[in-house]
Amino acid sequence: MHVLVLGAGQLARMMSLAGAPLNLEISAYDVGSKDIVHPLTQAVIGHGLENAIAQADVITAEFEHIPHDILEVCEQSGKFLPSTEAIKAGGDRRIEKALLDDADVRNAKYYVIHSREDFDHAINHVGIPMVLKSALGGYDGKGQWRLKDANQADAIWAEMAECIAASDNQAIVAEEFVPFNREVSLVGARGKDGSVAVYPLAENVHTNGVLTLSTAIADTELQEQAKAMFTAVANKLDYVGVLALEFFDVDGTLLVNEIAPRVHNSGHWTQQGAETCQFENHLRAVCGLPLGSTKLIRSTSMINILGEDTLPQEVLKMDGCHIHWYGKEKRAGRKMGHINVCGDYNGELQRKLCALAESLDKEAFPAVHEFAANFSE
Repeated sequence: MHVLVLGAGQLARMMSLAGAPLNLEISAYDVGSKDIVHPLTQAVIGHGLENAIAQADVITAEFEHIPHDILEVCEQSGKFLPSTEAIKAGGDRRIEKALLDDADVRNAKYYVIHSREDFDHAINHVGIPMVLKSALGGYDGKGQWRLKDANQADAIWAEMAECIAASDNQAIVAEEFVPFNREVSLVGARGKDGSVAVYPLAENVHTNGVLTLSTAIADTELQEQAKAMFTAVANKLDYVGVLALEFFDVDGTLLVNEIAPRVHNSGHWTQQGAETCQFENHLRAVCGLPLGSTKLIRSTSMINILGEDTLPQEVLKMDGCHIHWYGKEKRAGRKMGHINVCGDYNGELQRKLCALAESLDKEAFPAVHEFAANFSE
């Protein structure tokens, strides 16, 4: 079976690696260049969307920000999963918020802003402090503002107005500021038959809006909440594939912050920590195969490698450390790869994270050093 992935980045790469043992052929369509490429070598193997679709049995996506005309052509082919509706919900915060409301899933109070008048209404409706996010295009901390005091409104509005004017159909979504205890996420899969399998929750640490450390956790009460919310959203979309929900944990109650209709950065730990990784389960789902077990097989953390293209040899020497490079050209802040570090039990994993802090640069890997500092207190 031939699977075409819209997008030619690291997620398509890891799908290709996971698909090979299942005898699945994976190609990627670069939406920028319009080339069909090999997900691992990036070698050009064809040109044009029509050719890519004709060669594929199934079409899926590795990211949400896909031009709508491309989505429509793929939808018309009858081969695209999860669905254009799901992809659009992940790429437009207005659609995402409406979906969460329709699915009766808890999320932060919000208001959509198109004008300065809307901004004033949002301040009254949502309250201060508030978080403001561009409806389209913002990710990894980009396209976001925080209004902490009414005196900041004019300056922030000037920046938001520029953002709105810069592209068609842009808007700003104002959300109440949620004083959360921690951020967690749930990655799960839904099959064509409606079956659902979810992984253990991951606790996430962000640095300057970018995920830096993600660790699988065991919390029965939160897991039940998260699975119920995941199932509600997935069923509402009639979703097929892997879906991620990001949550705020507020004193033991979860609120959805964002959804991602694809395999997700906070699920990379599943490559070494789960019976079946998220990439294989996504392919199983869209190809109509039975979902694999999502059982945790060992305690695992994922560490993002940002802006670095080498690591100390001590990392390679450490038992339970697995490095995944993405084959990218080095650039400041760019996701270049990740490290999965595993232990037979939580205490061993914690000690390995502390040991890694001794080898990894503090500025490049702040979350690991922060963990080690807190652990030693």
